[in-house]
Amino acid sequence: MRVGAAALAGGMFGVVGTLCFFLAFGTDYWLVASDDCGSYTSQSLTVDNDANKTEMASEEVVTASPSSLTLLHEGFFWRCAFQMEPSAHAVLTTFLTNQPKSKLCVHGYLFPLPVALGPIPHPNYDATAVFRGFWTVLVILGLVSALTGGFFLVCGVPFISHKLYKLGGAFLISAACLFLSTLLLYVLWMEAVDVARYILQERGESCPHAEVSVLYGPSFMAAAAGVPLVLVSGLVFMLVGRALSGSK
Repeated sequence: MRVGAAALAGGMFGVVGTLCFFLAFGTDYWLVASDDCGSYTSQSLTVDNDANKTEMASEEVVTASPSSLTLLHEGFFWRCAFQMEPSAHAVLTTFLTNQPKSKLCVHGYLFPLPVALGPIPHPNYDATAVFRGFWTVLVILGLVSALTGGFFLVCGVPFISHKLYKLGGAFLISAACLFLSTLLLYVLWMEAVDVARYILQERGESCPHAEVSVLYGPSFMAAAAGVPLVLVSGLVFMLVGRALSGSK
């Protein structure tokens, strides 16, 4: 009876924690920032399949009025910017459904760490490429580990094999450790890199004294909430597997 209750609790923790991981992976709010620098310019790349070459697309501009701020949010897939009122809260504004049509989004190159818009590699941000690579690999491995652990645990119901419970628990613990490493890398980037310079990028040359506000976004918070839940779930299932093996 106690083993069943522990397995149920572990399963609930694991499901909620894994959903937090997928929420962090699928939403583009790891970084939320605002600045008063003015217009935001993006150059996006389009591929010409017929000529089998890459060419620069037309330049798009989001123009800021003197009394507005430029808000930017960035995640695993997209980097978006639009204008907001100075009195609005940056994080709350990102969730508004009536965001302006002038909102501009470009591909985030599959990670929320520095990717310059324009020449690649960009001279200002190339030194952080190692963080981008590790961040991407850790996120993907963490998701795969969480799903694999859940698969083994489903196969182990109802208490068919203690080995499946131990194996599933081990994968969940690995997923929690991988996402914890992801969070630590992200925090290291936020604290060690000149993030304000990254936010402004080429615009910073026209307004060197711009005020930039940088926040850890909801996607980061979701990943941080999922780590202890998945870790506890993995430990519980490891103990359940150990209890089942001792009872045989």
